[in-house]
Amino acid sequence: MKFVINFELVPEGVSFDFASPSEAISPEKNSPLAVELFGYDWVQRVFISYNFVTVTKHDETEWEEVLFDTKQLIKRYMDSGKPVLTKAAAETQHEAINAEQDSDTIIKIKAVLDQYVKPAVEMDGGAITFSSFQEDTGIVKLLLQGSCSGCPSSTMTLKAGIENLLTRMVPEVKLVEAEGV
Repeated sequence: MKFVINFELVPEGVSFDFASPSEAISPEKNSPLAVELFGYDWVQRVFISYNFVTVTKHDETEWEEVLFDTKQLIKRYMDSGKPVLTKAAAETQHEAINAEQDSDTIIKIKAVLDQYVKPAVEMDGGAITFSSFQEDTGIVKLLLQGSCSGCPSSTMTLKAGIENLLTRMVPEVKLVEAEGV
């Protein structure tokens, strides 16, 4: 379930995917908000992007049972002024972004993803992140996060939609694969 917030949670283009409570407290991704959400035993995954939080629940729980409490927790948390990420986690992410030196092909791939793919994926509470490009084989690896992680239709979207788009718009791209999570 995607919960939209009316302000920036993390810098645009940055996202954090927490598959477990231990990831939410790790030094490089520490998120007090994710830790609080994992306080619910039915929470399976927490994904935080620019202006939304996606919560994935275990199958045994129905959204009707937990939606109100989840909305209230997020609202109270945002109203409290607590940080979404610890300062150390935000600095680690900032350093990683600034350390990247992209080739012209990677710049083109990222531009296509940013303009055509990410907006559609984010509307569904997910995110897609560029992981790597192998110049010699033409293979692009993408990380599917949020509601896209484990989604049955994500493979079809990846192959039929994203691969088709990238191979047409960036001739160096030959194949698109999902990065293992």
